[in-house]
Amino acid sequence: MRNRMLIWLLLGGGAFVLFAVLVIALALTVGPDEAADFPFSDRIQVVDIEGQLLESRSIIDQLKRYEDSESIKAILLNIDSPGGGVAVSQEIYTEIKRLREKKDKTIVAYFSSTGASGAYYLACAANRIVANPGTIVGSIGVIAEWVNYADLLEWAKLKDVVFKTGEFKDTGSPSRPLTDNERKYFQGLIDDMYVQFVEAVSSGRKLDLQEVRSVADGRVFTGRDAKERKLIDEIGNFQDAVDITAKLAGISGKPRLLRLNRQRVTLLDVLTTDLSKLVPFDSRGMKSHINFQYLWK
Repeated sequence: MRNRMLIWLLLGGGAFVLFAVLVIALALTVGPDEAADFPFSDRIQVVDIEGQLLESRSIIDQLKRYEDSESIKAILLNIDSPGGGVAVSQEIYTEIKRLREKKDKTIVAYFSSTGASGAYYLACAANRIVANPGTIVGSIGVIAEWVNYADLLEWAKLKDVVFKTGEFKDTGSPSRPLTDNERKYFQGLIDDMYVQFVEAVSSGRKLDLQEVRSVADGRVFTGRDAKERKLIDEIGNFQDAVDITAKLAGISGKPRLLRLNRQRVTLLDVLTTDLSKLVPFDSRGMKSHINFQYLWK
């Protein structure tokens, strides 16, 4: 009898150890991303938006990752950016708006050091905007610039030969000055993008269009000044933004944050990365590209 009891104890203990090993193995193999799908508690997903906005796909992929997860009640945008491409900013703005309206996600934007131009544009789609009193906020406007090297070609006795099918096909060519018609054409494009920016701010911040236009001249403001002008909602730090997000989402107690692991950049990544976007000339010669940007310079 005693031996039989010992055997059962050993078998039971072995089964418990095996179960514990399986649980630990699962915890090690399932990262924080997948763990969010287990409804242990309500969580806030933190999406970091840092630096110049050169592309939208990586940010949108993060935003969409848990759109159907019931345990992710809210998204906190941790923003430190001077803005970037017009279309990039608009794509992220549209996705934030979709998650709010179609997926009923609570979204709060927090500006740490900088939330300017395109970064401010996309934040206007959030439920609330929080910034430090000294944060740089605003820069509502559009800019387009490129390098013109016509004088350099003339000095080097070189000529750029172009065949085109219409007056504006090579508008913005860096090898010659702009014509009056081209200047009007470009200004028309920029003016339309500017109107789109102003309308997005007006809609997101629930401000009159004229009220937005009064501050939409490219100026930046401190967070404190921006609050007085109704460009942001609250003054606070990151923890304040977390608390505000939790309250809006109806999360009781201390909220748990889910932050996707940031990819570590190695020397090999730097050496193998395409840096052409950061250089004003392409590999075929001294050809500059025109970029329309919501960017604080």
